[in-house]
Order: sequence, then structure tokens, then C-alpha cells
Amino acid sequence: MSSRAIHGKSSDWQHGCLTRRQAIQAGAVGILGLGMNHLGGLRQANAEVGSAQLGKAKSLIFIFLSGGLSQHDSFDMKPGAPEDVRGEFKPIATKTPGLQICEHLPRLAQRSEMWSLCRSITHGSNEHSAGHHMMLTGHSELPTGFSPNSPKRTDRASIAAVAGYATRERQKNNLPTAVVLPERLVHNSGRVIPGQHAGEMGPKHDPWIIEASPFHNMSYGAFPEYAFDHQDRGKPDDRVFQAPQLSLPHGLGMESVHGRLELLKSLKRQRRDLAHHAQVENFDRLRQGAVSLLTESSVHDALDVTSADAKDLDRYGRNSFGWSLLMARKLVGAGVTLVQVNLGNDETWDTHGNAFPHLKNNLFPPTDQAVSALLDDLQATGELDETMIVMAGEFGRTPKITLLEKNYKLPGRDHWGALQSVFFAGGGVQGGNVIGKSDALGAYPTEHPVKPEGLAATIYHALGIPATAAWYDAEDRPHHIYHGEPIAELF
Repeated sequence: MSSRAIHGKSSDWQHGCLTRRQAIQAGAVGILGLGMNHLGGLRQANAEVGSAQLGKAKSLIFIFLSGGLSQHDSFDMKPGAPEDVRGEFKPIATKTPGLQICEHLPRLAQRSEMWSLCRSITHGSNEHSAGHHMMLTGHSELPTGFSPNSPKRTDRASIAAVAGYATRERQKNNLPTAVVLPERLVHNSGRVIPGQHAGEMGPKHDPWIIEASPFHNMSYGAFPEYAFDHQDRGKPDDRVFQAPQLSLPHGLGMESVHGRLELLKSLKRQRRDLAHHAQVENFDRLRQGAVSLLTESSVHDALDVTSADAKDLDRYGRNSFGWSLLMARKLVGAGVTLVQVNLGNDETWDTHGNAFPHLKNNLFPPTDQAVSALLDDLQATGELDETMIVMAGEFGRTPKITLLEKNYKLPGRDHWGALQSVFFAGGGVQGGNVIGKSDALGAYPTEHPVKPEGLAATIYHALGIPATAAWYDAEDRPHHIYHGEPIAELF
């Protein structure tokens, strides 16, 4: 069933006072605790409400660069700026006339007709946790009671959770609508970073977390091939990328499944029982998602990426970045709507020091290879037009290069919420396009500033979610999904 037709008429949303029947038409089955037996009513509602002309993406891969990618050293270089601003890297031409990016992203440069940039994303925080919350939820203002040290249910819902909620009725085979991989973002102190779950929407709408990358508090990047430590503290990294290790949302009512071998042992035993229970009318959508994860052969193939075809592994890269994007590509191919891929654990891209060797040798090579392979794959199969790719971090980096001598041997850049460049591809995005402009030092937007609300709206629009859509809380109260305007120039 198309999700473009289940959100009700514009006037219904604007008045914010819906009957129970209208709420069902609006796709509120999950949040109201109704069973799958109400799908018939939804299908009837679908026939009654015309579809809107919105984005055509069926799925989205949201690549998140925790720590903050330097715009100066990647997609918004300033070769004419003073030496302490322009940095060590040189720009190279892309296939798009007049568009230049970093010399250490050569594969992406050769594919510029597939992607576009917004060089004017901006918000007001230079703090990691606040920046994560802003960019992962699409809200510039922090909620009352926000804590940088722990997620709360009063936090805003993540973009992944909201998009999953709003597109759940299009999902094939009852698969989860939103998945995060290969790990949740955890600070090196062990605290979980805010902004990753459904927040005020409630735990039943949390994205599914696929824990394939073990936590390590002093090693970063695309292990084992490109693992590094920002400060060279010498703690060995013996992590093994092993999928699937599934962390199921709260309240599922079944134990988490850890380890590929244990999962495979349990499949035959659980398949018959789970399939039987899934037919019970009050067996809710959340548990049906668990059934599909445990029983769909396409999902097994998607999760077991380290055993994928050797040619695919060579193209994407035999490291955690390559495996993660290959898994994401397979999951959207299997029918998952939104996959958030954390390219590196928390603060992997936090290049306060040793920035240039770490970007050149450890971060850009696996990113350039894996993202390019993803683009090639989707284009070759004709799926790029219906699969949007977004790549962003929680903020950019300071214009001026600094050296923190107590911690680093070589210079880097500090946190900078005022500006970052965000990468877009597929899902109707016109390639070879640049939206927005920064000043001569790469410090502030000078044209078309876009806040996190605009980024979120762009994602929702691309996925065909109407601007009048809402999610419903436990008291049946509507909450608007859009809080900004999509970046129209991308399309």
C-alpha cells in the first residue's frame, strides 16, 4: 500500500482534531495499539484519498559521520584562503564543470553526476551530544530537560524513527521500517549519545539496532584495515565485524539474539512458532518485524556481509565501512525503508589533531571506496532513482587550524556548528548540483542557509511523506512531522 495516500486530507492535519476513523486513515495503527486486522480499513481509506505529488524514493540510506567532517578538507575547499585556513589538501576537478572537491576523494569526483551538495547546513551548537541530537532528529532547538550525558524519552524523535513511522504501511514482508547499523553511537566514556531513538514517540518506535561492530573506546575508523587512534594511545584493536547481532526494541517480548551461529541455530526452531503467532490478529507489528528478521532469507543474506561475493567485498572494501554500506544496500534491496549507517563509532571524525594524516590515510580512502561502490550498485540496477543517500555529521570544523599540543602531535580543527557540507544522491536528486554557499573562510553560510529542520524535511519529502503528516501519541494527539521546508533545489 502506498504511504502517500494514508495521511489524510490537508484540512484534517491543519485542524489537529481527528476522529478515530480519521486517525486510522492517517496511519496511526501502530501508535494506537491496534492490530493487523485493521489493514483492511486502511486499504479502503487508501482508495478514498488521492495521492500527492511528492518525492519518489522508496528507501533512504542515511550515512552519519559522527565527530564532524571538516568542510574545508572535503566538499567546500578554500584554496584561496590563508594557509592556516585552507589546510594541506588540494582540490581536484570533478566530472561536473566548476565543481571541485578534495584530492583524496577521487572516486566520488568521477561520479559527481550522481550526487549534489548543500554547502550551507547550519545550527547553533559546537557540542557533540547537542549536535548529534539536532542533526539526527532535525530540530535546532534542544528539548526541555535535554541531557548531553544520556538519552531521555522527552528527547525529540530521530529522523529514522519518524520516517519509519510515517512509511510503515508500505513496508514489504513486515520488515522493520528503520534500522541503524553497525552500532549505536556510544561515547568513549560509555554513555549513549542522545538523538538516536524515538524519544517522545515511545520505545515501540525505536529504530532496530544491528550491533555488528563491537565497542572500542580508543580505536576509530574502518577496522581492521583502517583502524586508528586520534591520540596514538597504543590500545590494541582486535574487533571482529560479525553480523547479525540484533538488539530488538524495548518491549518486544523475546530475548535478543546475539551472534550469527546462535541465530542460525534458533531459526529452524523458531520459524514454525513465530509464523503461527504472526497470524494471530492481535500480534502487533513490532513482533511481526521480529518474525521477518528471523525468517526472511533475503535478510539473512543482507546481514551476513562478511561472507558476501568476493567481487562485492573487493568493491566496497573489506573493512567496517565497506561491510556496513554493503549491508545497508542489501537491506534496502530486501525492503527496509530507512537504514542509518554510522561510518565509524562516536567521534571517529572528530579530527582535533593529526587531522590531515588521519583523513588522508584512514578516513577518506574507505569512505570514498564504499560510497562510490554503493552509487555504482544502485545505478547499475536502476534503484538509484528510488533510493536516496544522505551523508552528514553533527557539525563541521573550525575555519582556523589549531594545535592542541597536550594531546596531539599534529594540528587539526575544532567543532563548528555554524557550517557543514551535506552530500545527497539518488531518490530524485539532480546530480552535479551545489546548493548554498559559504563565505571566503568557510565559516558561515552566505546563501541559502539550511537548518536541521530543512534537512529532515528534505528526507521526508523524498520519501513521499506529505507536508501535512503527523504522528500520534498515546493520547491520540497529533504532532507535526515537518518543521521546515525541503531543499527544493536538490530536486
